[in-house]
Formats: sequence, C-alpha cells, structure tokens
Amino acid sequence: MSTAFTRRAFLAGSVAAPAAYLLVRPANAQETLQPTPACGDQPTVRQTEGPYFKPKSPLQRDLVPAGAGGPTLALWGLVVGLDCRPVAGALVDLWHADDTGAYDNVGYRCRGHQFTDERGRYLFRTVVPGLYPGRTRHYHVKVQAPGGPVLTTQLYFPGERQNAADWIFDPSLVLTLGDDATGRTGRFDFAIAT
Repeated sequence: MSTAFTRRAFLAGSVAAPAAYLLVRPANAQETLQPTPACGDQPTVRQTEGPYFKPKSPLQRDLVPAGAGGPTLALWGLVVGLDCRPVAGALVDLWHADDTGAYDNVGYRCRGHQFTDERGRYLFRTVVPGLYPGRTRHYHVKVQAPGGPVLTTQLYFPGERQNAADWIFDPSLVLTLGDDATGRTGRFDFAIAT
C-alpha cells in the first residue's frame, strides 16, 4: 500500500542542519498562511519578473548593502522537485529594492545569486525591502534546476497592510517569518519542475 509523500512529510523527516537552516516556527505570526501544497500537486506559483531584473548578478549570499539602515533578514529555504526530492545545484537568483524602496539599476546592490547545496538548501543575508508606490513589500526570485525551466516569482511578507491592495500579491507566496540566534529569518521552500 502506497502512502503519498508530501513536502510537509519530507521536511518533517529532514535531518538536523546547521543553525542557519533550522526550521523556524514564528511565535509572532500575524496571519494564517495557506498550507504548503503536497509535492506533485503543483509547482510554486509563477509571477512577473517586473521591470528591474538584471542578468549576470554576482555569485554572493550577503546582499546587505553598505550603509543600509533598515532591518536585515536571513532568507532561506529548500528547492525541491515535484517528487519532493531536494534539487542540488539549483540556481536561486534574488533581487529587490533596498531599505528605502529603491532598486539599483546601474550596479548590483541588493542583487545576487547562488546554487543550492546537496540538500537543496539556499540562504541569503539581506535587508527587508522598503516600500515604493503601488507595491507591497516583496522580493523577486528566479529558481532553476540544472537544465530545467526557469521559475520566476515573488515572495511577500505576512501581515503587510499593502498586501490587500497589491494586484500581484498571492498568499501562497508569503514568507514564514521567525527569529534565530542570528536575528530575523524568513523561510520559503520552492517546488519546481526539474
């Protein structure tokens, strides 16, 4: 008899990881999040890349710009296939507004990429993006398994007043916020076609 293997079961069965990757349950969650879909149900929702994407971002995990005045965040999670298996070597490209709500369209401030480790994990240290007219607080992301199609999407913050007014906002793309020994954390796990 076969039992469906869900992403939730996969995460529950994951072995202990370094502190930066520990599972975080936010004690101060501001809204109820949608349950994570089971692996195989559907990939992470696609969204527009917006007008500010720049190719060839630097390979870096630390995106906190010099002189940033806003709060920082460790943005992390897993990249898994629709079969719930971790995707090693997946590209995760992140870009966003700085803490004042401005995008760097000349250089690569608040822009970078990395590749997931053998367990499908990624981690960025960055700032909480500032607001700008017409949008709620968000990160832009591209995720791609080696040789697979590119998933372009956006990640959002729970409890933001502007979420309801942002026509692109999707509650399935809300980060799980928490705290660990290093400070504020935000987690999102991507399910992608491989």
